[in-house]
Amino acid sequence: MFNALIVEKDSEGKTHAAIKRIGLDQLPAADVTVAVEYSTVNYKDGLCIGPGGGLVRSYPHVPGIDFAGVVEASSDPRYAPGDKVVLTGWRVGEAHWGGYAQKARVRADWLVPLPDGLTTRQAMAVGTAGFTAMLAVMGLEDHGLKPGRGPVLVTGAAGGVGSVATAILAHLGHEVAAVTGRPETTDYLKSLGATAIVPRAELAETSKRPLEGEVWAGCVDAVGGAMLARVLGQMKYGCSVAAVGLAGGTALPATVIPFLLRGVNLLGIDSVMRPYEDRVRAWERLARDLPMEKLEAMIHPARLADVPRLGAEILQGRVQGRIVVDVND
Repeated sequence: MFNALIVEKDSEGKTHAAIKRIGLDQLPAADVTVAVEYSTVNYKDGLCIGPGGGLVRSYPHVPGIDFAGVVEASSDPRYAPGDKVVLTGWRVGEAHWGGYAQKARVRADWLVPLPDGLTTRQAMAVGTAGFTAMLAVMGLEDHGLKPGRGPVLVTGAAGGVGSVATAILAHLGHEVAAVTGRPETTDYLKSLGATAIVPRAELAETSKRPLEGEVWAGCVDAVGGAMLARVLGQMKYGCSVAAVGLAGGTALPATVIPFLLRGVNLLGIDSVMRPYEDRVRAWERLARDLPMEKLEAMIHPARLADVPRLGAEILQGRVQGRIVVDVND
């Protein structure tokens, strides 16, 4: 028997989350059983713990879209007991039981070997947010971003994706401009390597002009909406925006002018269904290009019992940095 955070839905459609003791026979059928050591809290986790946001297929349910731990049993030759692994995406924690438990059972195809140089705790400080940030940086690099071309903008910079993107870009030698609506995060963002702080209000309104002055050599955008539209009109010629989130809304009140007259690229970054080879490459880059001391500065430790509260807080935009959940504490 082991602990798991179980979300149930009552007859009135309301969800309730509580830690319960369950057995291995209650886990879904799959190739690999993992003794989970750490998980984290993402925006999707907040949805799945609460009303579901249309993500959860059936109840009772174990959320947790990320986890890292040690293989306990495997019917797949790629993994053996004792192997350290990390999982993000593949709709685990949404359609399939996830990492808010001391044990998880998943398909071998969904796992990635933990890279050398990372602990399971560090891997969950990275999590989906950091993995997505690395994919965004890789996308910008694949489209020509190099240090020295100009400042790189990071929107939603104090959040999970933004924090890791800021630290990676600064480590790689880029000048990073961090956008935040919370002035109290200024020191935190500068400690991650941001060289300029841009108040959110400066980019929050749609410009009446389709093009403004050329400012940014690249952008990791976690906001979307009117801010993304505004940033597109400020990109330098031939440069790119990696779109990773929609905190500011799903609508894009923009014109095609930046694409046609400045050759701007809008890159969509998906981390859920990313192919295995891309996952391995991204995790290897994270182990190499994300300064561990800066990663440590982002971490807020938590226990499994804290997760329902933290899930509500992340939906309200009240979480800074990266939450690391010790499921065995």
